[in-house]
Amino acid sequence: MPGVNELVGLIDVAGDERDALAEIIAGDGLAVAAVERLEQLPDDTVLVVAHARAVPREAWQALAERLPTLVVSDDRQDSDLLQAVDAGLVDYVIEPRRHGHLLRRMIRRVIDLNRLAQEREHDRARLAELNERLETHLAMLRLDQQAGGQIQRKLLPPRPQSINGVNGDYWLVPSLYLSGDFLDFQRFDDRYTLFYFADVSGHGASSAFVTVLLKSLSHRWQHEWDGQHPEQLAPRWLAGLNRELLDTGIGKHATLFVGVIDRERRYLHYSLGAQLPMPLLVADGEARYLEGEGMPVGLFPDVEYPPLGCALPANFRLWLCSDGILECLPGETLEARLEELRARAEASESLAALRRGLALGDDIVDADSEDADRAPCQDELPDDLTIMMLSGFGNDDA
Repeated sequence: MPGVNELVGLIDVAGDERDALAEIIAGDGLAVAAVERLEQLPDDTVLVVAHARAVPREAWQALAERLPTLVVSDDRQDSDLLQAVDAGLVDYVIEPRRHGHLLRRMIRRVIDLNRLAQEREHDRARLAELNERLETHLAMLRLDQQAGGQIQRKLLPPRPQSINGVNGDYWLVPSLYLSGDFLDFQRFDDRYTLFYFADVSGHGASSAFVTVLLKSLSHRWQHEWDGQHPEQLAPRWLAGLNRELLDTGIGKHATLFVGVIDRERRYLHYSLGAQLPMPLLVADGEARYLEGEGMPVGLFPDVEYPPLGCALPANFRLWLCSDGILECLPGETLEARLEELRARAEASESLAALRRGLALGDDIVDADSEDADRAPCQDELPDDLTIMMLSGFGNDDA
């Protein structure tokens, strides 16, 4: 119900009829300002009741634009009344002194509707302001993400490259600007090549920070290793990273595969933390998944990761893929998709060939491409996509 402080303006010629009409309007406790002309209305008027005889025809439009207005008339056939309605005024009442209750109800209704309209306008203005601020923050976040993506790409190893007779190449595509997938392969000495392949849970900045931590820790552990007992290096890396992630308390975990290639023995020492899919070793034209199991890194304390290993033939291809690749494969079950991946890896002689076999076209931009920040189709990826291939020893430069 309108409050006592809401002012209703009454435009009518001065006299007993106007006074009677003002008294009727004031019956609901409203304040009434009775004037003869539009210009005399107080600034705090919220609604106008205008008699058709008191307002010139040419003034109806200005009145309608200024305030919500009810028109009253003593004659239904009044031509001025019709002019007022055509000008867009709210409503009209015939013989208002006889229908005082109806007039007061209409006044209450118009004031309420006007208040709601003002509130909606305020909400729209507020929403527009919030949207503008949100767009500004999103633009700043996008720039930060792009800058972070550029830094993350600088941490990736050069590609392709040959280390101790083993060729290394990869293809990494983040679903956002930053990736939770990460990898590295490095030369330790003339005998050992070290590598790892990681998939951090989630997307975006927090997952990318874990990949930076992984890069830093791997450098530290590599410098601390004396080159002895290569079979123990991968388990120690995983156990150490597990402790580091738990100590940070950021709630992130990762799946990892850590390997040491012994060029002298042609042997792969490795350990894994719930890697899916498992790496595929292609030898003599046949592909098989490596064996072994291990817990994810960063979920449970005091986890031990067993040392694993397998012999490497003179010519081999070792494929490592993130779980995002499974979204690109046909098959109703996980087993069917893993078998499809095995068959395609077996038939692919190069990284580009496997990409073509997965129907991952050239419109998806590599993470280290100059266009990575501007690729529109990246937004459609369900997950980060990463493939790494290590091959040898046929290219041994010894």
